[in-house]
Amino acid sequence: DAEVNTRKKTFTEVQTERLDQAERTILIKCPSKLNEKKLLQYLSSHGNVKSHFFFENRGISALIEFSEKSSIASLQDAVGIPTASEHHVVPFKSRLFTFMLKNPVSQHIEETPLHLSPQCHIPVKDLIQKLCLADSISSQMYILLNEYQLTEENIKLRFLACSLVRDFTRAYFPDSTVKPFGSSVNTFGKLGSDVDMFLDFCDTRKHAAKMKKGPFEMEYQMKRLPSERLATQRILSVIGDCLDNFGPGCVNVQKILNARCPLVKFSHQPTGFQCDLSVSNSIAIRSSELLYIYGCLDSRVRALVFTIRCWARVHGLTNSAPGTWITNFSLTMMVMFFLQKRSPPIIPTLDQLKELADEKDKHIIGGYDCSFVSDLRKIKPTKNTETLDVLLGEFFEYFGNFDFRRNSINLRKGKEVNKPESSPLYIWNPFEQDLNISKNVNQPQLEKFIAMARESAWILQQEDKTQQMINKEPWGLAALLIPFGKSNSSKMKNRMNRIGSETIRSLLDSLKLNNANSQQKAVGK
Repeated sequence: DAEVNTRKKTFTEVQTERLDQAERTILIKCPSKLNEKKLLQYLSSHGNVKSHFFFENRGISALIEFSEKSSIASLQDAVGIPTASEHHVVPFKSRLFTFMLKNPVSQHIEETPLHLSPQCHIPVKDLIQKLCLADSISSQMYILLNEYQLTEENIKLRFLACSLVRDFTRAYFPDSTVKPFGSSVNTFGKLGSDVDMFLDFCDTRKHAAKMKKGPFEMEYQMKRLPSERLATQRILSVIGDCLDNFGPGCVNVQKILNARCPLVKFSHQPTGFQCDLSVSNSIAIRSSELLYIYGCLDSRVRALVFTIRCWARVHGLTNSAPGTWITNFSLTMMVMFFLQKRSPPIIPTLDQLKELADEKDKHIIGGYDCSFVSDLRKIKPTKNTETLDVLLGEFFEYFGNFDFRRNSINLRKGKEVNKPESSPLYIWNPFEQDLNISKNVNQPQLEKFIAMARESAWILQQEDKTQQMINKEPWGLAALLIPFGKSNSSKMKNRMNRIGSETIRSLLDSLKLNNANSQQKAVGK
């Protein structure tokens, strides 16, 4: 029930709740020997502890959420500054603490076993073993989803990381907020993924709009710069220096200010995240909300996306480093498009979501119409009842035979559209309609994707699940998560020979047909 209630909330409501939660949260580095009850008793003297969990990250850490924000101020007043024998400390009082025993040798500590919340997913080989125990491909896909998706604890940690950065930005910009976007909030985030965050000044803009009411006008005197880009670069440069010089646990700070979207990259050691900080990117936030809506509409959506992305990573179709391969975002959009194309559709097109939008949902950003409904209750549930077993096989069939030479993928319309230019893979940006989100993908990478999709479709069609289970061989999704050629090289060789023969035969047939057509045209002339 709790899950259903969470799913019905709008994207903005969920983000607001999470940000408020993060402001009442602290992080404590704990000793190796710890009595959980005594730690909580001590913290409760400063206010009610609403929730807490422990996790491993360079030792044991605890995330503590208080019921009231004032409890943090009470704790900060009681906490000492670290003594600096070798290093001088920067006296910035953050919400990161270290809990120690005064006399660990003389004090007898009654250790209690701690439950540690996992912050990364299990290795693929362990996942495959779990998948082999399932009774259907649908069950396998839900197992993968549960193992890879962000946990409640990990989401709290992500919002806390943003909130701790915000404590720095507010020193310069008191009305600013720092919010996560992308995979941390769109329901498609994987354990271990980076945290994309942005510095937002929307509170400042709202304040400016309020002040214009009445007979007078008052406005702040502010520094004026020739362009928004320059202002963004200056702001990020200062915040980057601030994190580098004064931020506890902020290391490897890189200012990448000349990129198309300027950003600051850094490692946040207390939470264990790699972070990318940019200044408000409104269209990226709209993309996050659109995916959030799609992820909430039907449980099959997320299960299929996680499966396809895991499959793509195993076969080297995606990579965390930038390059010519398909990105996770492009893959996710391909899955969404495929689900729009089912009969009946599993998810609506962006144009259909736009038709359901009311006045508060209207967003025009930089001349682009980014409007779509935010209230999930206004969207009719799908009548499509296809199982994930069917959808997985059909996905590989569909894209294994998609005419990438002529057609592009358009989520706004939910149909193939003639390519506006010659990129191997063309996926329209849902909002900035003049951009191709897969422009980086080259022809060899696309051909590799098509070959892997066809091979996967073939495996799913040919396999005998019962026989494979008797032989204790990986089956279904488990078979697709083993790099092709490694599971059974002789079987693979025969299959590739057969595929090769079929390809040569189809090429010869095509040549004969072309030759016959040419002869007919010659006779006609």
